[in-house]
Amino acid sequence: MPDDRPVPLDDYPVHQVPLSMKHVATGDRNAYDRSIFHVFDHHGRALLITGLGVYPNVGVMDAYATLRVGDTLHAVRASDALGEDRMRLAVGPLRTHVERPLRDFLLRCEADPRDPDGLSYEIHWSADFPALWEPHHQQRRGARLTLEGKRFVQAGRCVGWIRVGGEEIRLRPGEWTGTRDRSWGVRPLPGEDGGRFAEEHPTEGFHWIWCPVRFDDRFLMVIVQEDADGHRSLNDATLVRPGRRDRQLGWPRAEIGYRTGTRHPERALIHLGDPRKPLELDVEVLTSTPLAVGAGYPPADDWQHGTWQGPAWIDRRAYDLSDLSAHPRAAYGVTDHAARFRLDGETGHGIFEHGSFGRHDPSGFTGFESVAP
Repeated sequence: MPDDRPVPLDDYPVHQVPLSMKHVATGDRNAYDRSIFHVFDHHGRALLITGLGVYPNVGVMDAYATLRVGDTLHAVRASDALGEDRMRLAVGPLRTHVERPLRDFLLRCEADPRDPDGLSYEIHWSADFPALWEPHHQQRRGARLTLEGKRFVQAGRCVGWIRVGGEEIRLRPGEWTGTRDRSWGVRPLPGEDGGRFAEEHPTEGFHWIWCPVRFDDRFLMVIVQEDADGHRSLNDATLVRPGRRDRQLGWPRAEIGYRTGTRHPERALIHLGDPRKPLELDVEVLTSTPLAVGAGYPPADDWQHGTWQGPAWIDRRAYDLSDLSAHPRAAYGVTDHAARFRLDGETGHGIFEHGSFGRHDPSGFTGFESVAP
């Protein structure tokens, strides 16, 4: 029998609709609510990505962490049945603790007692800038709404430690940067058969840039999503300085230098269209993590977010990223690149998240097999 008793969060005045906080206002199975944190050093030696998500209409709560050091990607994934306490953000060994909302967070991965050389960490993540709303994100296939999300982004600093392979990495002030993304809404979960509708509305191409950058005194966010013909369905470039009005930087235009024979970016130059003073954001990729390897993003073939794994499921493994051909599906997903940025004489650090697959006329890509010369 279903248990429809009140849950602890019902005691707080946060309701949006006349339902228990156990439920969401939509019956769409693809409803989700999750957070993502990036933690990386300024020399490209390490990139940690961790996230935690709730999928209320399929009864799943899951989390992941991946750490790239050298050519090895260490991954921890955990999934469980969704419980009643939505304020306890923990799944298996992975935990995200909100110490001060929009300000301070504790990220933790407990060690595996059976594998003392496995991944563990304790990181204090602190925001240096106010959270910034991203554009309202909608995506359709034909007339069908497939994605609608509300998101905000933030950048800050990190201190703490990471242990892996018998070594400890210390996160020292001024040497590490953190970014985070918080989103909720509806986005596709595995398990749906697109059927005839998907056959009649195939995806021709997808081109994506998501780029939060932290400088000492400012925060820059750039977002671009384009269809196969270059039509832009998502566009934003905003510069944030505490105590000042946010500065809109118009229509970002990216020139991306890809590694020969791939769509793996090595450098990029993003032109920012401020009418008062055109700016150029130089991007130097330091290290990269494909999100379809270890982190559970499509088209991962070993685990994806929101899939039922049963109670108390935990999986730890390591991947060799030295040979991209060993992970062929990763090329058809999004990759997060820790990068060094230069803007108006200042140096910053952030994430250059990029995905380009299928046809993209502005880049000269003609189809899914097309790569840089």
